[in-house]
Parts: sequence; C-alpha cells; structure tokens
Amino acid sequence: MKLFKIRGGVHPHDNKHLAAGQAIEDLPMPALLHIPLQQHIGAPAKPAVRRGQQVAKGDLLAFSQGVISAPVHAPTSGRVMGVGSYPAHHASGLSVRTVTLKPDGEDRWSDEIQGVSDPFALTPEEIATRVAAAGIVGMGGATFPSAVKLNLRTRYRLHTLVINGAECEPYLTCDDRLMREHAEEVIDGVRIMAHALGVERIIVAIENNKPEAQAAVALAASVDPRIRVARLPTRYPMGSEKHLVQALTGRETPARGLTADIGVVVHNGATAFAVHEALRFGRPLVSRIVTVSGGAVSRPRNLRVPIGARVQDLLEYCGGFTEQPAQLISGGPMMGQPLPSTRVPMVKGSNGVLALTGAEAAGHEPMPCIRCATCVQACPCGLVPLDMAAHTRAGDLDGAVSLGLMDCIGCGSCAYVCPAHIPLVQYFNYAKGEMAARGRAKQKMTETKRLAEQRTARMEAIKQAKREAMAKRKREAAAKKAAETAAADAATMTSGAAAEPTATTAEA
Repeated sequence: MKLFKIRGGVHPHDNKHLAAGQAIEDLPMPALLHIPLQQHIGAPAKPAVRRGQQVAKGDLLAFSQGVISAPVHAPTSGRVMGVGSYPAHHASGLSVRTVTLKPDGEDRWSDEIQGVSDPFALTPEEIATRVAAAGIVGMGGATFPSAVKLNLRTRYRLHTLVINGAECEPYLTCDDRLMREHAEEVIDGVRIMAHALGVERIIVAIENNKPEAQAAVALAASVDPRIRVARLPTRYPMGSEKHLVQALTGRETPARGLTADIGVVVHNGATAFAVHEALRFGRPLVSRIVTVSGGAVSRPRNLRVPIGARVQDLLEYCGGFTEQPAQLISGGPMMGQPLPSTRVPMVKGSNGVLALTGAEAAGHEPMPCIRCATCVQACPCGLVPLDMAAHTRAGDLDGAVSLGLMDCIGCGSCAYVCPAHIPLVQYFNYAKGEMAARGRAKQKMTETKRLAEQRTARMEAIKQAKREAMAKRKREAAAKKAAETAAADAATMTSGAAAEPTATTAEA
C-alpha cells in the first residue's frame, strides 16, 4: 500500500539481533508476586481482597474506579499475603498500593472464567464491557484502558483500525515474536476490535526489519479482505501513534487531538492478542510478553511473565549479568525509564527490561549549543528543540510552551543526534512535568476559591435564614401581643358594661 512521508526521525542501531531469534518462553512462577493496583492511566484500582484470602487464577484482586481505570486480576492461584505498599515500576521508586500474592503452585484458573463461542454475535457494547472487565490496557506502554478506545465509536465517525506493530524502539522484540508465533490469535483479536468499532478498513503496520512477522501476519490476515499489511520503513519513531497514522493515511492529527478526530483508532498487536484471550476464553490480562536484553544480560530472551514478578526474577532466569550494567531501563533506550532497582514488579505496560553496558549507555559531558539545527531536522513534530531548551534553561516555561512544548512526544530523536550531547528530552520532560504541576496548583487554587465562595454563600444563606426567622418570630410575637392587648381591652369593656346597671338599681 502507498505510504506517505513523515518529517524528521533517526536511524539508531536497533540491536534487535540479541533477542529476535529467541522464541517466547514461560518464566517459572516466582515465590511471591507483587501486583500494583496502579498499572494504567487513570484512577488506581480499589482492593477487592483481604489478607489470607485464597484466590484462583483470574480472580478479581481490585476493581476499577471510574471510567478511566482498569481492574486487576490474580496472575495465578494462591493466598493473599497482604495489601500494602511496595516500590513502583517507576523511575521515582516511590511505593504504591500493592497486593502481595503467594502462589500455591497449582496455577488453577477460576471456575468463573468463561469465553464466548462467537464474539461476533455480541454487540459492540458487550465487547467493550468484556474488554473492560478483563483489565486490558494499551500494551505498547501507554496503558490507556482499551475499552475506552473501543467506545470511541459513539463520539467519532471511525473508518480505520490501525494495529501498531512497528516496535521501532531498539532492543525490543516482544511484539515481533508475538506476531510470529501467534499471528492467528492476534488477527482474531484485531477482527473482534474492528467489529466493536464498526470500521470498514484494517491496517496492520510492521517495520521492514521484521520480515518473518510480516509474512506470518499476512498469511493469517488472508481470511479477511478488509485487512492490509503495511510494510513500514525502518525508522524511529515510526511507532509513534500520530506519525504512524500520518505515514499510512497522509493525514495529520490535530495538535493535542486524537487520531479519532480523523476517523482512525490505533491499538497495539499485544492488545489485540489480549482481546482474543478475553473474548474467546474469558481470560483477563494477567501476563505479558517481555524482552530481556542488553549487552550486560547473559542470555537475552523473550519471556511470558506473570504480572507482579520482580525484575530480579526475569534477570535471574536469563542467567544474570555478564558484567555490572551501567544502566537498567524499563522499555526501550529511547523512551524508556531508568529502573530504581531490580526489586520492582512487572506491570501491564512493561514491554522490556534492558541491562546496558558502559559502552552501550556511554554518556558524554554536555557542551554549549552550537546552533547547528541538527535537532530541528530530526524532530518528527516539526519543533525547534534548541529554542525550547533555551527557554526551559532560562526558566521561561511559558515561552517553551508557546514554541510547541506540549506537542513534543518525548521520542528523544533530538537528543540522539545532538553533537553537543545536550540532554534535550530531559529538559522537555522536566518542563512538561513542571507545567503539569503548575496546572494542578492552579486547579487547586481555583477549586479552593470555588469552595470558599460556596462556603461564604452557604454561611450568608444561613445568616439570612436566621435573620428571616428572627424577623418572623418578632412579627409573630408582635401579632400575638397585639391580639392579647385587644383581647384584654375587649374584656375590660365587657366587664365595665355589665357593672353599670347594678349601680343604677342600688341608687333607685
């Protein structure tokens, strides 16, 4: 199919050869699983279990709160050891609420797990409900609740479903192996999602450095004439949702808008596989494929990992380190986040664990910007990173925003090509975080002002009610007194009139 050009981008060494040839293996069940209740964008899940409770695989551990949320299920059967705090799978290393589960070794599915014989007989609403109940989120790393995307049909006129199989981040091969080994299941999930969305066109986009995946998916997709396989050039960040849609359709997503604004919805291939599992077998999302790679890993592999297994469990199964890694990363090296330790648990959005050697993670001392504009040429969003960074360093975040800071996707292309080794993407991430903090503070002030005004209005209303009640009581008291006075006067007049004849008789 015809592809369209996108601006910018880079060609980093993909280093996918380390794990691309390794078939998916099941990680042996660890002694303990630490399942965070915040594994998705939106409100954290609320615990539904207590300490000491026995659960089966797939049982509900925590239910979703609100529209943008997702439930959490037991990755295996066992006993709940407690609901407390545990370090999060996040660069901060801060603790989040977590369910600790001790597996019993049976890996027994719940008796309530039941699939649907014909998912295409379901209504779109029923499919979205089942996807939501299964706790499925975007598996490409965004972790946005998938059911919310499936319900976009009610708000937008959709015509195309795009399956993002680009996997453009270096080292990562989990989606590649999934599409190679489970192409039929992935395509089945794709068709179910297309049925829910009501679209007439489906595009599965895969980069050209994955020829085996392209062939496997093309063969599996032959059952549905709506599906086309797009063979993408190997270029970073081709996997960016908006740029992928532009490359496939030639249409640009509005700034800070959604691809649904132009009639397109994008899902990850692993998400499609999870939808297949949920609809066909009733299985919630309790595991995922993870690439463990990097020069410091003894045996890079692609592992099927239960949610809640520690990073340390994965690394030990891969033979540990050949040397002390210079950097541990969750995800890919371009957009991934540093891991605070190997104790943190794997979550639904964890697609990779990288242990990089000093040579792979070689850093350079930043130098002053030489105004070469190489970063401008590399930026896929058409921004001017050098000016945005200058405003950020000067503390002028509003100036950086006016130059397009909020349109930056944080891909790191600018920092990758910068000859002065300026950490541009770190500047922008800091600036966006600071702007978000300012926004929250402003919102808090606005909300505080609104609550204060409401309280003042309530107090004034109470005072007014008291004044009116007091005035009413005064009026009633005055009326009562007037009535009593009138009654007394009438009684006096009556008694006086009765006494007069008696006196006249006596006189006579």
